[in-house]
Amino acid sequence: MSRSPNPTIAHYDAQAEPFFAATVAVDMSPLYAPFLAKLTAGASILDAGCGSGRDARAFRERGYEVTAMEPSMPLARLAASHCGVSVEIRRFQEIDWHERFDGIWACASLLHVPMAGLPDALQRLARSLRPGGVLYASFKYGHGERDSGGRRFTDLDEAALADLLHWVPELTTIETWVTADQRAGREAERWLNVLLANDRRDIAGSIIDQAGADSDHGAGSSSA
Repeated sequence: MSRSPNPTIAHYDAQAEPFFAATVAVDMSPLYAPFLAKLTAGASILDAGCGSGRDARAFRERGYEVTAMEPSMPLARLAASHCGVSVEIRRFQEIDWHERFDGIWACASLLHVPMAGLPDALQRLARSLRPGGVLYASFKYGHGERDSGGRRFTDLDEAALADLLHWVPELTTIETWVTADQRAGREAERWLNVLLANDRRDIAGSIIDQAGADSDHGAGSSSA
């Protein structure tokens, strides 16, 4: 598949080692609890935009079957070495799994997808879930799109999330909650966390191709 240039992925390509060092040891266990509570032992998890591989490793060590994807090749190499799982080089618009996973973990990765591309990305993730599967995602708390430090962000609050999910009927909300950043010195930053369920028994059908979707919408390196 031909890939268009993506400034956000280029940022992670160039900053892979410092980003890995800054995020790999962050304790995310409080966020694992509500997600893993919905899964059975040994369930299949996709870490979508795995970043440093921190969470993929944590899930593997807890006995889950883990698949990991990451659009930045240099970061994927570091992640694979850390988590012991082969990391696929894949963007969100390249996801084509069908009912493959019991859970999908998209921690600080979907936030790099432009708003126009999020319905498509979420529908692709929904199709990748088995019936009854769960999806965790997190976004910086706010409303709108912005560029910061060479990366593109889509910030969501509860109202913006509800508007977005209108386009993704395959997914229903289990829970939303707001947390402080887990990184030392950044506790003032807030995150919107959401746990979604694929409650439909038949999610066949075309993926939304929303007008105006940006060709770069698949950026998905984990930014936390």
